[in-house]
Amino acid sequence: MKLFSAAQIKAWDQYTIQNEPVTSAGLMERAAIRCYDWIVANIPAQKKYMVFCGPGNNGGDGLAIARLLIHTKNTVQVFILGSAGKNSGDFLANLEKLQASTTQIELLERENAFPAISSSDIVVDALFGYGLNRPLEGLSEALVTHINHSGATTIAIDIPSGLFADKSTPGNTIIRATCTLTFQVMKLAFLLPENAAYTGSVQLMDIGLHPQYYTDTPAAFEIIEAETIRSFIQPRKRFSHKGTYGNAALIAGSYGMMGAAVLGAKACMRSGAGKLTCYIPSCGYTILQTAVPEVMCVTGTNEKQHISLPLKGVYDAYAIGPGMGQYEAGSAVLETLLNKKPRRLIIDADGLNLLSANPRLYSKIPGHTILTPHPKEFEKLFGTSTNDFERLQLALEKAKTLQAYIVLKGNYSFIATPGGKGYFNPTGNPGMATAGSGDVLTGILLGLYAQNNNAEQVILTGVYLHGLAGDIAAQQQTEESLVAGDIIEHLPHAFRRLKTSVYFS
Repeated sequence: MKLFSAAQIKAWDQYTIQNEPVTSAGLMERAAIRCYDWIVANIPAQKKYMVFCGPGNNGGDGLAIARLLIHTKNTVQVFILGSAGKNSGDFLANLEKLQASTTQIELLERENAFPAISSSDIVVDALFGYGLNRPLEGLSEALVTHINHSGATTIAIDIPSGLFADKSTPGNTIIRATCTLTFQVMKLAFLLPENAAYTGSVQLMDIGLHPQYYTDTPAAFEIIEAETIRSFIQPRKRFSHKGTYGNAALIAGSYGMMGAAVLGAKACMRSGAGKLTCYIPSCGYTILQTAVPEVMCVTGTNEKQHISLPLKGVYDAYAIGPGMGQYEAGSAVLETLLNKKPRRLIIDADGLNLLSANPRLYSKIPGHTILTPHPKEFEKLFGTSTNDFERLQLALEKAKTLQAYIVLKGNYSFIATPGGKGYFNPTGNPGMATAGSGDVLTGILLGLYAQNNNAEQVILTGVYLHGLAGDIAAQQQTEESLVAGDIIEHLPHAFRRLKTSVYFS
C-alpha cells in the first residue's frame, strides 16, 4: 500500500471529482457512510454521541456522520468550533441538512461554553483533518485538552486533530483517540512510535477514490503487502538439489552467547537454504552440532571468542554478528570479511556494534549489504535524531550513501533502500520484543539471500515472514509467552499461509 503525503491525498480527491460522476459533497457523504457503518457495527446501540466539528471539510464529515447517527435513534449533540462564516462550502451544505433534524447544535466560541463530557459518552473528533500544518493554539487547543481529560471513548475521523499527517508534531496538543477511522490509505504518521499514544486502533475506510491516481502516482513510502511477498516465493524445481538453494556462512557466537548462533542457524535452515556453515569459537562446537545437526561447523583457535576468520570456501551469502560479543579482536574478524567484498552480506547485532566502534570500516561495506539495527544500534551507527520522521530520513540518506539496505527494527520495521524508497512492514507484534528475535531475523535473511541475489526482494520477504511467523505464534501461545524459538517453529506455517491465502495483518 502506498503512503501518500497530505498534498497527494488532496490531489487524489480532486482527481476523483474530475474523473468520476461525483462531487466533493458526494465524496464527503461516502466517507460519512463508511464511518457510520463502522460505528454501528462496533459500538452498542443507544449511546450518547458528542460530535465536535471544525470549520473545514473534516468538520463537514462530522456533521454528515451526526445526521446518520440520528437516524438510529441515538442521542446526538453537535458542537461547532469557532465563529460562524469561516466554513467550507461542503461544511455549510451538511450543516443545512443537519439543521433540518431535531438534534442539538451549539457554537463553541469560549472555553466556558465547553460541554461536560462523561466517560460513558462517545466523542467523535471531526475538528481538523490531514491538511493541518500548524500546532493547535487558543480555543482549539483548549477544546482538545478538554476532550482528552474526559476519559470518553473518542473516535477520530481520518486523523486525530492536532496530528500532522507526514511530519513530526513535537509538543503539539493532539486528540488521544480510542480509534481512528482513516480514509483510503494509511497516513505516515500512524506508523511511527512517537504517535502511538494518539491514534488508538486504526481502521481503514475505502471511500472509492479513483484507482487510476493510485496506480499512476509514485510514493516515497509503502507498506509491504502479502500479495507482493507471495510473488517473490518461487516454487521449488522438481529436479533441484541442495546446491540449488545456496551455500551460506554464519559468523556468530561467543562464550555465554552461543544461543544467538543456534537461533540464527535454525532460522537460516528453516528459510530454505541448501547448506549452512557456522563459524564459531570452539566452546560452541558441541552446542551447535547437537542443537542444529543440519549445519556444518568450523571452529576458531580461541575457545571463547572470534579472533580470526579462516573461511573454508566461497559462499553465496554471509551473515556476521549474532552473539559475537564486542571483543577487540572481533573488529579484525569483521574487517577480514569486508575485505573479501562479499556480494551478499548481512551485518547484525555485535557486527553492527563493532562497525560503529570502527567508522573507518564504513567505506568497506560492499554494495547491497543488509544492516539490521534496532534503534539504539542505529543511533550508534549514524547519530541521534530528534524525532521519528528525522530518523526515517537519516536512514534513507545513509542507505543511499552506503548503497546498502537498512532495516530499522521495531513495530512497523522500516526498510530504507539505496534508491530512496522506504518500506514499512505490517506484520509482527509486541511479543516479539524478546531476546533472540533479531538473531532469528538474521537467519531468515541469510537463508533467503543465499537463494536469491535480489536484495530488496530478500529483505521485504524476510522481514514480512519473520513478523508473520511471530503473529501466528502469538495467536497460539499469546504475546506474553512468546520466545524467539517460537518464531522459528512457526516459519513453516508462515510460508504455508502466504502460499495458500491472502494474509491481512
